[in-house]
Amino acid sequence: LNVTEEQFVLDTLAGCVEYKSLLDVVVNAFFVQDGRYSLASERNLYAVICYLATFELEELGFQHFSRIVKSLDTVKMQKFLRFFFNVLNLNTWIKDEWSHFYDSAYVKENWIDPLLRWQPKVQQLIGQLTEKLSNRATTVKTSMVTQPKEFNLTVPKQRAIVVPLPKPVLEKRRPVPPSTYKAPKEEKQLEEIKIKNRRKAEVSILCSCSGFPFLLTCFFCKVLFPQYLELVWQLVLRQYFEELQSSHRIYIPIKLNAAAILREGALYQRKMEQELKRTENLLQGAGDPSEFLEWQKQMREKDLEKQLAEIECRRLQGKLSYEEAVLAHQNVIQQNKKKADLMREEKAELMHQYAERRLQEQKELRELVEQVVEGHKNAKQAKIKLQKYKQQIVQEVCEENRELLRQALEEEEEKLKKRYELIQQIRAIESLPSVRHKVVDLTETGGHGLICEMSIVELRERLALLREAQKAAEEERRDQIIHEKQAKEQLLLDKLDQISLFRAQLGRAAALKQEEKKRKSQSRDRLMKDERVLNLQKKIMEKTMERKAQAGLL
Repeated sequence: LNVTEEQFVLDTLAGCVEYKSLLDVVVNAFFVQDGRYSLASERNLYAVICYLATFELEELGFQHFSRIVKSLDTVKMQKFLRFFFNVLNLNTWIKDEWSHFYDSAYVKENWIDPLLRWQPKVQQLIGQLTEKLSNRATTVKTSMVTQPKEFNLTVPKQRAIVVPLPKPVLEKRRPVPPSTYKAPKEEKQLEEIKIKNRRKAEVSILCSCSGFPFLLTCFFCKVLFPQYLELVWQLVLRQYFEELQSSHRIYIPIKLNAAAILREGALYQRKMEQELKRTENLLQGAGDPSEFLEWQKQMREKDLEKQLAEIECRRLQGKLSYEEAVLAHQNVIQQNKKKADLMREEKAELMHQYAERRLQEQKELRELVEQVVEGHKNAKQAKIKLQKYKQQIVQEVCEENRELLRQALEEEEEKLKKRYELIQQIRAIESLPSVRHKVVDLTETGGHGLICEMSIVELRERLALLREAQKAAEEERRDQIIHEKQAKEQLLLDKLDQISLFRAQLGRAAALKQEEKKRKSQSRDRLMKDERVLNLQKKIMEKTMERKAQAGLL
């Protein structure tokens, strides 16, 4: 740049930095309203144009300013100047926003008034830009069509016919063993055992509930009327379960796994040790804590009754507070309705005032449009000169592009020649014969100089020895597992016997649970008779009646 141009650029940059807050007000508003689809990278462009129009238009002169604007994108400049030099915007919100940073009188005298004085000339410039956009001629660029050429390649020599290798013969596979598609024998044995156990259980149930006469009847049914035997069995089983339920001694057998058996056996073992310890203490002269435990149980029941009464009172108090909150909410709704009516009246008045102001603005805009139409008439000659200047520039650019394409084609031809020579060298190297067969001796080592080197024959012998040792270890482990399994089965059988004894004893204590249920029902009856609960229920009924009456009014 020249000295003067460099000084102008530096002064413009310094001014944009100094008055950044004022420029941001205009640029941000432009991006919100008219420049919604503009790029964020164009922000600095609009800031510079705003700075030149506001602070440097007097020194720069309108002719230089219009030259700068016309050198930029026509659509962008037309939008921004129309937005910035709008009389309504300058006199209203731009002036108010700039007054936040500087004194309002200073803003009006030094910035707003000069912009209003330049406004007619700027409107002429905007008209020229608009006419340029409307009369823009679309020029179609004609591109050079590429003419393809065949490659000058050498014809390859015919290669020798390769003799195909013989196909390898696969070994005959072993047939699939027939045991794969057959069910194992263990399943059949288990099914037979289940059927035998079911028959034994049915016979034992018949013996326990019906006696000999019914067995005789079943025998005759089986011999004379075999089709009714299943119905008789169902009747017998139903009668048996009804008898067990009437005597409160029904126990449904549950199939236990090993973990459940051991866990239940450990539980009963602990209980038995505790009972033995208690009897030893009694024999040694220790006191019987049954009376204290009975007193403790009674006191806990009383405490539980008090806690239940307190919980019921809290629940009813919460319900009462809910009813009061609903009443307060209904009162607030009534007050809000009154406020909404007042707001509607105020809104109608404001809309009326806004409509009057809008009509006045439309009148002013019509006057401005008439002024802009008058300025459009003087822009046709300038447009013709600009078109001729652009055509000259396009011709010069086309000539430069042709020269660059010619140079690029020469460089590509040189690169192709080098690649072709390199391919010829690689093919010559690949055509040389090479020896690929090597005789292998399985008794020799690799010869790498390591201590642990061995031949393949020695490696196979060592692997065979390791397999034999592994098989012997597996046999030993299998025998050990069988012995452990037998010992575990015996332990489980002992635990099952112990569990059956303890379950028989626990069945006798079922009657005590019913007595505890009766006591709990009595405590609930006492809870319903509490005076505080009755008073709270009355208050809740009164509040609900009042809320329903007020809801009907609403």
